[in-house]
Amino acid sequence: MSFESKLRDTQETLRKQGIDGWLLYDFHRNNSLAVEFLEIPADTMLTRRLLYWIPAQGEPVRVVHKVDSTVLNHLPGEKYAYSSWQEYEKKVEDLLKDAKKVAMEYSPRNRIPYVSKVDAGTIDMVRDCGVEVVTSAAFLQRHTSVLDEGQMRSHFEAAEVVSGAVEKAWVMIGQSLKKGQSINEYQVQQFIMDEFRSNGCVWEGDPIVAVNEHSADPHFAPTPNNSREIKEGDFILIDLWCKKNEERAVYADITRVGVAAASPTERQKEIFSIVKQARDEALDLVRQRFSNGASLMGWEVDQKTREVITASGYDEFFTHRTGHSIDRDLHGTGAHIDNLETQDQREVLEATCFSVEPGIYLPDEFGVRLELDVLIGADRTVSVTGGEQKEIRCLL
Repeated sequence: MSFESKLRDTQETLRKQGIDGWLLYDFHRNNSLAVEFLEIPADTMLTRRLLYWIPAQGEPVRVVHKVDSTVLNHLPGEKYAYSSWQEYEKKVEDLLKDAKKVAMEYSPRNRIPYVSKVDAGTIDMVRDCGVEVVTSAAFLQRHTSVLDEGQMRSHFEAAEVVSGAVEKAWVMIGQSLKKGQSINEYQVQQFIMDEFRSNGCVWEGDPIVAVNEHSADPHFAPTPNNSREIKEGDFILIDLWCKKNEERAVYADITRVGVAAASPTERQKEIFSIVKQARDEALDLVRQRFSNGASLMGWEVDQKTREVITASGYDEFFTHRTGHSIDRDLHGTGAHIDNLETQDQREVLEATCFSVEPGIYLPDEFGVRLELDVLIGADRTVSVTGGEQKEIRCLL
């Protein structure tokens, strides 16, 4: 989408929502969402405060410091360059003199911290102009998390890589144990990363390979110093994510569980069954809403999984949100699947991607997390990527 198209769409949204304008502010790239929306190149030096004012009606205004006078030259609108703080504050007052309600990257009570990018002092200055500051969260995600066809293809490709890598990891673990060869969590993690490299992928952070009680720590990370040897009878959780090493590529992120045995224990099967039911009921909700043309908010999907796990008596062991937005970043800028850590009241949009990953973590025993990705098509079709684990993988 061209910037001019984004601008028209934004102004139409502002008018529909009764918002007088959107004030995009940045200092030193602290507002990454504004920088992305404004399409400021990564190699552009941003050393001073800048503003981009999009009124509900009329021409935008660019406000830049004279030291950084060219940083918004690629954008439409009147340009104003300032030097002193007095000039800067006077321009803010002038921009907002007729406004009553202004959107910014702000979250009331910090309920969606991912969009809370503008510092409190700047919010104070804007409020001192006599305007109400509202969040840009609902419409901002339309321009930061919505995927085009090429990005969707890149996500499908990444999903094939992660599903293939975890399958090869299971085979490697099983073969090593059958041959009596030593293998540990860290070695499996390094094997997975080699698979990523060989498939032209990149990633942030390293895959999780967690045995027994390590799997009860949602973010356990094996290292050469803490890695545990995998032995017969062990429970194993693998969480892995990557994206193609291409511009604007989108991540895929999945989690699988297995046992180094011919069959899981009854306790393992019980926990797996509960988590699987929670995951599946969440998927049913997503499919139902999108097939019926109804809206869906991120918190509602989380609530569905939480109801299942709570009814089973394990709610205190489900300690994180159900999922997260996925785009060029592993944890993206769209609606998160969350009614625990925050209540994400943003709508899940067409042409976006997110994870569904409920879990139960039993301290000193093991943890089950079943993660898959959901891609909503522009036509509201619902695709599960990376596969759906139906039963615990048995390696012997």
